[in-house]
Amino acid sequence: MPCTTILVGKKASYDGSTMMARNEDAGSGSFAPKRFVVVQPEEQPKHYVSVLSGCAIELPDHPMRYTSAPNALPDKGIWGEAGINACHVAMTATETITSNPRVQGADPLVQGGIGEEDFVTIVLPYIHSAREGVERLGSLLETYGTYEMNGIGFQDTDEIWWMETIGGHHWIARRIPDNCYAVVPNQLGIDSFDLVDAFGRQQGNLCSRDLIDLIRDHHLDLSLENRNLEEETDLDVRAVFGSHEDADHTYNTPRAWVMERYLNPGSNVWDGEAADYLPTSDDIPFWRVPEHKVTVEDIKYVLSNHYQGTPFDPYGQHGPDRMRGAYRPIGINRNNILALTQIRGDLPEGIRDVQWIAMGSNVFNAMIPFYTNVDRMPAYVANTGKEISTENFYWANRLIAAMADSHFAACASPLERYQHAVHGKGQELLQWSDREAAKKKPEELSRYLEESNQRIADMAQKETSDFLGKVLYQASIAMKNAFARSDA
Repeated sequence: MPCTTILVGKKASYDGSTMMARNEDAGSGSFAPKRFVVVQPEEQPKHYVSVLSGCAIELPDHPMRYTSAPNALPDKGIWGEAGINACHVAMTATETITSNPRVQGADPLVQGGIGEEDFVTIVLPYIHSAREGVERLGSLLETYGTYEMNGIGFQDTDEIWWMETIGGHHWIARRIPDNCYAVVPNQLGIDSFDLVDAFGRQQGNLCSRDLIDLIRDHHLDLSLENRNLEEETDLDVRAVFGSHEDADHTYNTPRAWVMERYLNPGSNVWDGEAADYLPTSDDIPFWRVPEHKVTVEDIKYVLSNHYQGTPFDPYGQHGPDRMRGAYRPIGINRNNILALTQIRGDLPEGIRDVQWIAMGSNVFNAMIPFYTNVDRMPAYVANTGKEISTENFYWANRLIAAMADSHFAACASPLERYQHAVHGKGQELLQWSDREAAKKKPEELSRYLEESNQRIADMAQKETSDFLGKVLYQASIAMKNAFARSDA
């Protein structure tokens, strides 16, 4: 699926937490209603069968409890997308990425393999660290193959790893430096790879066991020098495995450009003839040190971005008309869910893990936090169904976006107030609950956190309902059949 990802190391985040966030976007012309739930060990299947590919896998015994953001309608499978397990390990899957025909010829995709539908369900309940997540999924890819190219994030208290599939059975992964953030649109993101480390100490690089043979045997290395791959510490991954399509310059590279433009505004020249990077640049870095520590609000902003402040903003009033909407926004009409997993290593284990959720089009929604050390999530986020209802977060925000989009200028101020209110009150309730949780006995904690989650959901429902009313009013008074005279 089309998606956008940001990963933030613990020394780059505002509070020392690791943070990992991704938009799940539906394909063009479609939407996928989403739920946010807790999956208990007894609910986890032992014999797993993929709906789309029919791939059958026997899963290990003793799964852990974990959170998941599955499709509300199960006809196409689970699509768990993002979650945190009971061992403080998070996973986001997947960022659909690109490759090139040489890779597809060297290691063809496997139509009966595994894919985004399956990854969270068959990996997250069984891993105890981010590195172990890479290793488990890598083993499954080598065994069963995949029918699509994907990027997958793994996170624990200390580390974040980003993994990308290469063809049907191969993969690479890099550990994100603690003081950096990384961004990935729907394009192979890793820009360099240390083969010496991957086949040696494996401190920051991991890959499938025969990756060097794949590169050498199928002439994937495009460097002009005749290099010894066993000694290569800076492999140009994008040249070897990535795509080089004109479509990348309207669909992918602009998203990386606008995220880094926001988080590193003074580090480079981003606009004009003297720009270091343009929306069409192929060499935008995979990771970099931000100019300030990255907050939850920063992540929500970049994953909602529609090129505001540039001529490319579809809602903009500045610049030539031909430039508006020239590039694919991050905040797009077909955002299904934004999931941010935050593991706060400086807090006690019982309250360490928080998953932030926004549903519907990100330009018009807000993000709310939930503790994951619980047995169930509030109905407002868990009970999304086929029937449209303002009683759940997904459909309420889908309705808001559909109306506010056509009345953006009129809705901009109440939208800003809505988002500030939800984010501010969410942070307030979370911090208050953190303090109160310290007073609870261990056997009381999970129940208390469920009550805290319900308070947060109630707040979000009230604020969302109020904002929906404001948007409905603006849309109603601007109807085309309006007439100024009101009585006889």
